Amino acid sequence: MFDTLVTQLHAIPDGKERHLAAGTFLFYQGDEVESLFLVLSGEIHLVRHQPDGSSITLQRGRAGGILAEASLYSRCYHCHATAQKAATVQALPRQAVLARLQADCGFAQNWMAYLAQEVQQARFRSELLSLKTVAARLEAWLNWRGGGLPPKGEWKTLAEQLGVSPEALYREIARRS
Repeated sequence: MFDTLVTQLHAIPDGKERHLAAGTFLFYQGDEVESLFLVLSGEIHLVRHQPDGSSITLQRGRAGGILAEASLYSRCYHCHATAQKAATVQALPRQAVLARLQADCGFAQNWMAYLAQEVQQARFRSELLSLKTVAARLEAWLNWRGGGLPPKGEWKTLAEQLGVSPEALYREIARRS
């Protein structure tokens, strides 16, 4: 279903590819929302800066993902979007996406299913991060994913998802072996 939605989004007229070097901003907090973005390659983070100078990463958009989908319903972006690695995106005009949602029931159904999945993921992540130990977080993650660790080369990314240091995760994995 998600592949179908991405295919439908690619077909929206007037989409434009944008290439970003690492460290380049795609948009800034406060900019007017003009586009929805498909990440074609690379990685882009949505970061909200707090009044105290700290920041929160709201989304890590990778190839095949939709970036800043909630902004489709906002007047302005509520965060910065920065390329963490060189990236290519397809910028889809906001008004064209909204018009397609109005005109195409199948597209709207796929969009709603995608948003529901994103809500489930956000709720899971919130609950996961409320767990106190590395063991509890890893166990919850394994249960959510149906068991099985990712390949060893992806453990650092898993540690990031769990909100723990890579070393703490490696110790927990070693303890289970």
